[in-house]
Amino acid sequence: MRIGITTLLLFLPLAGIAAAGDNRLTPAERQAGWILLFDGKTLDGWITSDRQESKRPVESVSINPHGCGHYMVVHEKKWENFILRLDFKLSNGCNSGVFFRTFSLEPRPGRDIGFNGLEIAIDDTTTAGYHDTGAIYDLVKPSENAMHPAGRWNELELECRGSDIRVAINGKTVSSMDASQFTEPFLRPDGTSHKFDVAYSDHPRSGYIGLQDHGSDCWYRNIKLRVLK
Repeated sequence: MRIGITTLLLFLPLAGIAAAGDNRLTPAERQAGWILLFDGKTLDGWITSDRQESKRPVESVSINPHGCGHYMVVHEKKWENFILRLDFKLSNGCNSGVFFRTFSLEPRPGRDIGFNGLEIAIDDTTTAGYHDTGAIYDLVKPSENAMHPAGRWNELELECRGSDIRVAINGKTVSSMDASQFTEPFLRPDGTSHKFDVAYSDHPRSGYIGLQDHGSDCWYRNIKLRVLK
C-alpha cells in the first residue's frame, strides 16, 4: 500500500502538537488550567527567601538554587490547594528539597526558615528513609526510592488538597500525609519523634513554594502548577 505525501502530513504535525517542550505548556495543559511558574529564560516571579534577586542566573533553561544567596529560591505567590509538577536533576552527593506551604519568609528566633514550611526531600541516595528523595522530610518515609541516579532528570508531582498531601516521583506515588493527624509538636501520629516544634494540624494551608540551596548544584525545570478548587 502506497501512502501519499498528503496522507503522511496529516500525521506528522500531531507529535509537535502533543509535546510542549521544556518550560512550556501544551494546549491541553492550558485548557486544563495549568500555570507555568518558570519560563526557562528569566527568574521573573522568583526571589530568594530573604526577598532579594537570586545571585544564580538561569542556566541550561533551569533554576539552580545553589549559590542563590539565601536558604532557597521561592515563587513570589502563595498557594494553598494545588498540584505542582516539575523536573529535577541532582549533582553527585546533592542534598536539596522542594518546600511548600512555607507560611512566612521571616524565620522564627533560633530557627531557619525550613521550620516555616514542609519539604519534599531531594537527595542523592538510594535508600528510602525520612531524609531520602520522596520523603516528606522527617515526617513521612517514602515507600521506595524511585529516583534516577544523579545526572538524570526526574519528575516530581506534589498534590496538596486540604490536609491531604501526596508525593509522586517518576510516576510512582511514594508518600502521603494527612496533616490533621499530626496534632503534637515533635511527634508523628505513631508516637515516634521528628525534629519540628510544629503541630502540622494547625500549620497554615497557604504558603510559598521554594527550591532549597543546601550546598550542592541541582537543577529544576518545567515547573507548572494547577490550582485545585
